[in-house]
Amino acid sequence: MVTLETERLLLRMFREEDFDDYAAIFSDPEVTRYLGDGEPLSRFAAWRSLAVMLGHWQLRGYGMWAVEESQSGILVGRIGFFYPEGWPGFEIGWALKPAYWGLGYAIEGAKAALNYGFSELGQEHVISLIYPDNIRSIQVAKRLGEKLEGKTTVFGREALIYGINREAWDIT
Repeated sequence: MVTLETERLLLRMFREEDFDDYAAIFSDPEVTRYLGDGEPLSRFAAWRSLAVMLGHWQLRGYGMWAVEESQSGILVGRIGFFYPEGWPGFEIGWALKPAYWGLGYAIEGAKAALNYGFSELGQEHVISLIYPDNIRSIQVAKRLGEKLEGKTTVFGREALIYGINREAWDIT
């Protein structure tokens, strides 16, 4: 399984021992407000979500990584790729604990993931689906070089499509 390291983060596979932290992260209404249907996850739903993250790797050969702060070893969220059946494109996404918002972790981890997606997975185009009122994620997408490409509907909600092509990606 693929592991990526940045200056401050370790992007690694999820493990069973991550479940309590994962469930706590995704039971927080601030975290889930802009994900899926916007509702916090019960422990059962968090288990299913984690299983989807792991199954995505098995079925597609890529997916979301657990994001661990290197220095502390704390699980701070997830960053990576999502492209289930019927999805509008090969997506990069991020979700972190609120205590870690504003520290540049989403950008740092997403840059490492995008480098991997373009260089190792051979992707030509990557999108991010972002709800219009999710200003923080829009800022992350823009800092990654993504441009607004249109709109779609996911989970019954309007989402903006931000995207970037391989040739526009600046690896630095």
